[in-house]
Amino acid sequence: MKERKNNGSQFWLTKIEPLEGESISHFLGRFRRVKGNRFSAASGLGQVVGLGAVLARWEKFYFNPFPTQQELEALADIVMLDVDRLRLMFPPKGTTMKCKPTLLCAACYQEEPYHRLEWQFKDQKGCDRHQVRFLSKCINCDTAFLIPSQWEVGECQHCGLKFEKMARHQIRI
Repeated sequence: MKERKNNGSQFWLTKIEPLEGESISHFLGRFRRVKGNRFSAASGLGQVVGLGAVLARWEKFYFNPFPTQQELEALADIVMLDVDRLRLMFPPKGTTMKCKPTLLCAACYQEEPYHRLEWQFKDQKGCDRHQVRFLSKCINCDTAFLIPSQWEVGECQHCGLKFEKMARHQIRI
């Protein structure tokens, strides 16, 4: 835990480490929920960072305009990461994102449960590792997936089917 000051008030934040290839959306959700942080929404964290609603846009993969160096530095300071490490959770400049629907490779999620940034790249047709198409909704109830920042337990928010169990239903590329 690290003490932070914002507008004269003091508070403590718990640092978490980003996962390899993790999307900024998933990371921000994990950061907000970790014991000691407990921000109920992106707006609360955005207020502390000084970026307002910008974090909510980033959680939905809206990067137009692309984050500035100053915005990245402000966020990096609060989440206690190096700016270069934080930048890896954002798409490379010039990469077009597919903002909706949220995509999932359940086979990857089965191996390590977190959302990968590359799943949302517009030109990515499926998982290169498993040679399967991404899922955009639950295979049981057809409910679209929530944005990754809201993936607390890795299951369909409607029927409760675990993401890992969806892997066997992915179509080969």
